[in-house]
Amino acid sequence: MSATARKAVHEHDDAHEVLPSKPIRAPYDGDEFFGVQPATRAVLPNPEPLLENLTRCVIEILAGARDLEQIARWVDDDVYRHLLKRVVLSTRARQAKGQPARAPNFAIGSMSICEPRDGVVEAVVIVIGKARTRAVALRLEGFDTRWRATAINVL
Repeated sequence: MSATARKAVHEHDDAHEVLPSKPIRAPYDGDEFFGVQPATRAVLPNPEPLLENLTRCVIEILAGARDLEQIARWVDDDVYRHLLKRVVLSTRARQAKGQPARAPNFAIGSMSICEPRDGVVEAVVIVIGKARTRAVALRLEGFDTRWRATAINVL
C-alpha cells in the first residue's frame, strides 16, 4: 500500500472517532404533555354512582358472575392485577368445593366518602349479603376528566 493510500485510510479512521459532545435531548418530555393528566375535582363527575357500580361489579366478579374485563377501563393496572389474583383464588376455591359460579344476592348499604386532596376520593361501601356483611374500600383518582380506581380491597 502506498504512503498516500495509508494516509487516506488513516484520515478515514479518524473521521469515525467518537467525539465528546453534549447529549441531545428533546426540548420537552412527551409524557408530560401527552400522557395521563391529573384532574381537579371541579372537572370530575360525581363519584358516588361509580363507587356503587364498581363495588357491585367487584362483588359479582369475585363470585364468578361477571368478567373482570368489564371494569378494566375504570381501574389501573395494579388494581386489575390484584383483582385477577383474587378471581383465580375464588375460582379455585369454588372448583374445589364443586360449587358453580352464581350471581350473588346482596344489597349496597351505607357509603362513607372522604376527599383527602383535590381530585382524590377514598370511600368505604358496605355490602349486605345473605350470609355476611362486607366492606369494600376504594380509592378513586381523577385523570383526564374521569375517575380511575387506584385501590380496591374487599374486606
